[in-house]
Amino acid sequence: MVITGTSSCPMSCSQSGRFLKRPLASPFELLYGRQPRGLLDIAKEALEEQPSGGTCGEDAGSHEGRVANAEQGGWAVQRDGAMEPPGESNGRSFVEVLSEKYSPDNFPLRRGPGMGVVVVPTAAPQGSPMKDRLNMPTILVLNSCGINRAGDQAEISAFCAHVIELDLSHNQLQDWREISKIVSNIPNLDFLNLSSNPLAGSRLEPRYAAGFSGVHHLVLNNTRVSWDTVLLLCREMTQLEELFLGLNEYREVASSGAACPTLRLLHVTDNSLQDWAQVRKIGPMFPGLDTLVMADNRLDSIQDHEDDLRRLFPKLRSINLSNSGLNRWEDVEKLNFFPKLEEVRLQGVPLLQSYTNAERRSLTVAQLPAISLLNGSVVTECEREDAERFFIRFHVDHPEEQLPRRYHSLVTKYGKLEPLVEIDLRPRYRALVEVHCEDKVEQLSIRLDQTVAELKKQLTAVVRRPSGGMRIYYIDKCGAFGPEEMKYNSRAVHSYSVQDGDQILVVPKTK
Repeated sequence: MVITGTSSCPMSCSQSGRFLKRPLASPFELLYGRQPRGLLDIAKEALEEQPSGGTCGEDAGSHEGRVANAEQGGWAVQRDGAMEPPGESNGRSFVEVLSEKYSPDNFPLRRGPGMGVVVVPTAAPQGSPMKDRLNMPTILVLNSCGINRAGDQAEISAFCAHVIELDLSHNQLQDWREISKIVSNIPNLDFLNLSSNPLAGSRLEPRYAAGFSGVHHLVLNNTRVSWDTVLLLCREMTQLEELFLGLNEYREVASSGAACPTLRLLHVTDNSLQDWAQVRKIGPMFPGLDTLVMADNRLDSIQDHEDDLRRLFPKLRSINLSNSGLNRWEDVEKLNFFPKLEEVRLQGVPLLQSYTNAERRSLTVAQLPAISLLNGSVVTECEREDAERFFIRFHVDHPEEQLPRRYHSLVTKYGKLEPLVEIDLRPRYRALVEVHCEDKVEQLSIRLDQTVAELKKQLTAVVRRPSGGMRIYYIDKCGAFGPEEMKYNSRAVHSYSVQDGDQILVVPKTK
């Protein structure tokens, strides 16, 4: 941070012509006109001062009252048990929270978890002064502050002219008029997060929707906002680029005659969209859509034909169908009909549950020849060729009527490939040998990674002799050189190339 102004000289000239030493003012004193407070000063003040109102993350009143109010979704309970809509008595205004959080009294240290202060940079746009010494950043995070109304609009306009991002998630805003009062007085606002505010049933009038026209990124997750309200916002927000509508329990999508051509990213994650007919309504609504995230919906199939799919999402580059209900390869193959598609996320679908991880990826890559990203990982040309060859071999023994269309195109490309021979190059760990001792023969499974000394100990239980009272010989069943004495106790058994069916001859030592 750059501090402007003239600093005091360390020496000042007196009337007698002598120089007197004077302490140099610190940058903190120049900016705030007081000495900085240390940890001990703050601790002392905390003990002496009376409890004040709550800050972001804690509403005014007792802890029990705050918890009860949150559980009621921002509605107060009257003495007779009736529910009372939230008002000024049990909520806080945007201006109140703003003034408290960014007050210079909270700089440089704020008591409470995660509540620091960001000082306005010197390069802030003109018209955004530190009015009344409020330290205002360009990104305001006011989540979980109990906000249910706007407050003085003139104060919002004076304080927030330079603000570009605003997070109002997990508050008690349930009136679009109050939200519009806030947004319409922040002329440079680019990003707005209203997640987890109780907006179900709240009606947005067109005259208030116009206040959102400058916002490019809008987050409405877990608000239960209606599709009619979404369509009204999209109609008025002529610069909207990203829209987040997750966790809103949508089962249907409302049709709209008006399009929002600027939207590039749509999140409808974790809703209840199951029928492709609902997804079909999204295409005409957002003709410029680049990314569609539909994870955690129970979409069970893609029902349209090739020509319809090519027209439905002409500019779609990325689609996320993870944790959907897709259970047919035909549905995966239809993704090829989106002409610009190059990224697919397809995890947790019933279709792929019976395959190994390697099989899932190879079969999916082979079915989608145009994609360059699958589940966030780059698909290289080498991987694609290996996947396509695997796809042919995987289906080579299937009946003709069960072969997918992709199989025939790949056979045209590579030919009909035979299954690969499986060669196990791992070292053997055990061998089944015949142990001969005098006239006794017994089958014995021995470890090949043990030493000759350890093998002798194993043989003691078979031949009933101590390990020091025997000599052992290895006989290769296919060899032509006769028995080979295993006389080096530290030598590993596998170094003799012992195979199944070979023999171990035990000869008692003579005195």
